[in-house]
Amino acid sequence: MIRIGSRGSALARWQAEHVRARLETLGHPCHIQIITTTGDRVQDRRLESVGGKGAFLKEIEEAMLAGEVDLAVHSLKDVPTALPEGLRLCAILERADPRDVLVSASSARFRELPAGSRIGTSSLRRQCQIRALRPDLEVSDLRGNVDTRLAKLREGRCDAIVLAMAGLARLGRESEATQALDPETFVPAPGQGAITLECRAADERVASAVRPLHHPLTGRAVEAERALLQALGGGCNVPLGAYATAEASALRLVAFVGRPDGSSLVRGERRGSDPAALGRGLADDLLARGAGALLSS
Repeated sequence: MIRIGSRGSALARWQAEHVRARLETLGHPCHIQIITTTGDRVQDRRLESVGGKGAFLKEIEEAMLAGEVDLAVHSLKDVPTALPEGLRLCAILERADPRDVLVSASSARFRELPAGSRIGTSSLRRQCQIRALRPDLEVSDLRGNVDTRLAKLREGRCDAIVLAMAGLARLGRESEATQALDPETFVPAPGQGAITLECRAADERVASAVRPLHHPLTGRAVEAERALLQALGGGCNVPLGAYATAEASALRLVAFVGRPDGSSLVRGERRGSDPAALGRGLADDLLARGAGALLSS
């Protein structure tokens, strides 16, 4: 029996059930255990004030280290590049659509929103890009799971919200998206759209069971994105995006670092065949062109 630790949101449950079904098809019985994390409990403060994106993982990782669960299912964009000692990422599933999407109450597309429209998002990355592209819009901090944010849009707390397409699609709500945003101009978070699995570093039983779920092409792309993130030392408190795509035998990586108010952005792109070297190389390029000052501010 493989005990899977999962958050309790609808999206987290979908992801855990998806992994459970695939593992059971391979002959590995599973049980899902719901664990409430700090990120789920604390909804009235900015995420970076309660531990950043790691706040969605902490209690699940503690349960793994304590031997209470064997496997964690995460959205990769929520996983810090530095893991607790004794844990490892053991598989990355094939990536879903990595794009951000606009959901607009009036069905207006991003460029069509009237000046002064309120867009809700808690992501500094999204806030920065919205402000850089449309400084005439008002950005409102909006936390909560997908259902909560869509409900707040319907209640009129904002005129539009920005979400991940992958989350909407996994919940069967992609038809509610008004516009998918071009990842070349509205760069996704590193790892967005990918599900990753985490287990104890010494647990070869679980690592072997999940190995067939690993998707090598996705693994290479997100390795480049996360190598850039690690080299820049970025997290949820830094407006930063990175997106890698396959081009023949190489990868193309685009990325940006900016100020939360969108007043300054450094963008770049680079190609290479070694994912880790590609990510570090583009990070060096961005730093050489002023990203360090943005990160320190």
